[in-house]
Order: sequence, then C-alpha cells, then structure tokens
Amino acid sequence: MVELSGAPAWFASACLIAIALSLVMTVARLLRGPALPDRVVSLDLIAYQAVAFMLVYAVLKGQPAFLDVSLVLALVAFLGTVAFARYIEYFSVAEDTPAQKSE
Repeated sequence: MVELSGAPAWFASACLIAIALSLVMTVARLLRGPALPDRVVSLDLIAYQAVAFMLVYAVLKGQPAFLDVSLVLALVAFLGTVAFARYIEYFSVAEDTPAQKSE
C-alpha cells in the first residue's frame, strides 16, 4: 500500500480526529450509563470505533497489517455483543421468574 499525501492525508487525519472525539464521548457514556444495556451498547461502539480508527490509520500510513487486525477485532466485538446479550437475557429471565411464581 502507498502512504497518502496531500488532501487525502488531511482528510484521513480529520477522520482520525473525529473518531477520537467520538471515542471520548462514548467512554463518557460508558461511565455514565444508567443501565447495563447502555453500557453494553457503548462497549460495542467503542470496539467498532477502534476498528474504524485502525482502518483509517492503515489507509493513511499504508500499513496493510492493520486491516487484518481490524477484521479480527470486528469479529470478536460481534461475538462479545452476542455474549453480553445472552447474559442480559438470561439474568432478566431469572429475575422475572420468582415474581411470576408469587402471583
């Protein structure tokens, strides 16, 4: 891959700054989230922001190794989201069961 220069490099750098700012806002949402599902969504978003950051950096610097790493991170993030969803579903069903028996 060829390293970018000129206007495309400026645009890629602006994209990196925008992704970094959105990452800061997402971390704030992660720390402030009132419920577990909010935190799970923000963790998922952080993982995909990291993927986007690596992809833009790989294009900017001409480093194709980051493309493979970002693909693996995207797959792991998806599996983590599915695992968190199953966890939340399991414990929400477990919490609802005693209330139904007492009625």
